[in-house]
Amino acid sequence: MSFLKGWFGEKKTAFNIWLFLDNEAYRRYHNVIIPSKNGTTQIDHIIISKYGLFIVETKNKKGWIFGSEQQPKWTQSIYGKNYPFQNPLRQTFRQKKVLAKYLLVPESLIHTIIFFNGNCEFKTKMPENVINSGLGKYIKQYKNIIVSNDDLKLIIDKLDLLVSHSDLSNKDHLRSLRERKRSNTICPKCGANLVERVAKRGPNKGTKFLGCENYPKCRFTKNA
Repeated sequence: MSFLKGWFGEKKTAFNIWLFLDNEAYRRYHNVIIPSKNGTTQIDHIIISKYGLFIVETKNKKGWIFGSEQQPKWTQSIYGKNYPFQNPLRQTFRQKKVLAKYLLVPESLIHTIIFFNGNCEFKTKMPENVINSGLGKYIKQYKNIIVSNDDLKLIIDKLDLLVSHSDLSNKDHLRSLRERKRSNTICPKCGANLVERVAKRGPNKGTKFLGCENYPKCRFTKNA
């Protein structure tokens, strides 16, 4: 059921992108699996333009949504029941790094967007790139040309080749995700190295644990 919900949400977003973004100015890719040395990452929608590259992570949820940039879990509240889900900003954090490395472009060219396309209402203040309407308008606010025509062609050629020749499937991506979560050397959230740290306060003071070297941008930890 959740798979069908996610699939329907992605199709709604793809239609939204098709409807509001000019084909001549924006190139669109949907459900792309990007390989990397630290496993794959799956991106719902990639939009390429001379105004930058856009990663769109789709969430098809209704009800009230609570969350903040730093919280590891956000909450969906519907009919008086609360359902936690992963902070989607953490998903796009890794997606941005993997895509930049794969395309050999600086991360500064890539914009990330979390798009809630269900009938939902934000009950906490969200970062400006977390939206529940106006996806096309949000993308079109970027009007400065930051990608040259030559670089644009190289990026499009590389993504076209990946989409047409890759044999990676969603099953491969899920297998890669499980392997990353078991790793004691690579952060499953962003792909950076895990380093040994020692808790300095709290009930676990003095205890060793593994933490992401990208802290505080990435706050993943696990027992050493």
